[in-house]
Amino acid sequence: MFAILTITAVALLFLGSIALAVLHSLWWLIAVVVFAALLALAIYDVIQPRLAVLRIYPLLGHMRYLMEEIRPMIQQYFVERNWDGRPYDADARALIYERAQGIHAEKSFGTELEVRDSGYEYLLHSVVPGKRPEGEHRVVIGGPQCSQPFDVSLLNIASMSYGALSVNAVRAMNRGAYKGGFFQESGEGGVTRYHLESGADIVWEFGSGYFGCRTPEGNFNPEMFSQRVVHPNIKGVLIKLSQGAKPGLGGVLPAEKITPEIVEARGVEPGKDCISPPSHTAFTTPTELMQFVGQLRELSGGKPIGFKLCVGLRTDVLAIVKAMLETGILPDFIVVDGSEGGTGAAPLEYEDHVGTPLTEGLILMHNALVGAGIRQHIKIGAAGKIVAGTDIIRRIAQGADYCLAARAMMMATGCIQAQRCHTNKCPTGVATQNPRLYRGLDVDDKAEQVYHYHKSTVAETAQMIATIGLDSPDQLRPSHIFRRVSQSRVESYAEAYDWLEPGELLGTPRRSWAEDWNHADPHRFGPPVSAGFR
Repeated sequence: MFAILTITAVALLFLGSIALAVLHSLWWLIAVVVFAALLALAIYDVIQPRLAVLRIYPLLGHMRYLMEEIRPMIQQYFVERNWDGRPYDADARALIYERAQGIHAEKSFGTELEVRDSGYEYLLHSVVPGKRPEGEHRVVIGGPQCSQPFDVSLLNIASMSYGALSVNAVRAMNRGAYKGGFFQESGEGGVTRYHLESGADIVWEFGSGYFGCRTPEGNFNPEMFSQRVVHPNIKGVLIKLSQGAKPGLGGVLPAEKITPEIVEARGVEPGKDCISPPSHTAFTTPTELMQFVGQLRELSGGKPIGFKLCVGLRTDVLAIVKAMLETGILPDFIVVDGSEGGTGAAPLEYEDHVGTPLTEGLILMHNALVGAGIRQHIKIGAAGKIVAGTDIIRRIAQGADYCLAARAMMMATGCIQAQRCHTNKCPTGVATQNPRLYRGLDVDDKAEQVYHYHKSTVAETAQMIATIGLDSPDQLRPSHIFRRVSQSRVESYAEAYDWLEPGELLGTPRRSWAEDWNHADPHRFGPPVSAGFR
């Protein structure tokens, strides 16, 4: 009934406009065109079979889809409070934008957080703060089996591939990283000429697609790897086992998005979908993973080799540790990616409910290496929603040596959290391959913003370390962070989590770890055959 009334009303207006237009009025002629278009749209709405709302409510039903389209913007700008937006709240976004613009991010009139709510965290300061260092705190990556170690900042650019990011975004981040003295991970799409043009340190990441070092069949190509890894800007290599947003899933870059530059960087065929399978073919067991690490170190001439994962089964982590002990091959670094991270698109079920959050994953990895007596040889990087100095402090206290940020660096480059990264319609040109959109991103200006954001955040981290009364970040401990667990009780991270003693797993581990350690098998991944695993 509503559809018939709508079409009838528009038709009458259309016919009336025709009649009046005959009387020589230009404005009525324009009305004829408008009502003709509305009538055609109303008729189409009624006869199309896909959307029931439009069939029942032609024309008016489009308002529903318009409101759905602009809802995230309305929510972000007019509804959410400063501290409760997601994925990043207004306070976090403002901090990034202000620091990127060279403004010292400050806020008046006190915190808006409820300090008595469960989950509220705070740092303990010293009555006599330490002295803020003159230079920047640096971390050396490269264990005893590495001949080309390099030093890194406390904050670096996490993995984001060219193809996911636009060419101008990659170039801006690269220039900012070079000026600021921090490194940029390539993302599993491989190292492109845009990653190398400004001279920044690069960590080459590849995943199961082996982009940049693959055979035509998609397997690892040692010769191609050894030819490319010798570039002086490539300081280390990162094997991606899994990522925070979608652990256990591969990926597909559609054929229409594969540009000549992507073909060159990834070593794939033009006109075909670019597929990353869920798992690797170069190794299938923890022991084979360690042997692959050793192979890459030899092929690279002794550069640091590491792997990245979103922590899953604790037995898998312990199996990898056992493989290190059995083979005698140690990675130089491990990046723990929290499930709250993720710049790419992923199924909602995976984003919301699969994978271990960074706090638990980081503590588990740190504990496993400590318990095996090898933590001092391996650096740990933490990735997943790193924005401010407090995030860096918290992650180092939980077991990391350095941190990586992806979405914060995107915001420093101009991202407005439109959440359209997967549509190729990023309104700021950061996450799109559309030249009309990314040409609006000025590389020089955004490079300065990336540089300023990093510089201010690392400086604030150093100031907070001094406020705690420490001289360097490696003195941070779990006892420096407290968390409210109820209205009447707080506890430090030292109290809240089970921390292993150095070498404990090699002797008689405590009961909470003993079963998983016994079940962990360096010759297979996956759940133990028996029940009761963690």
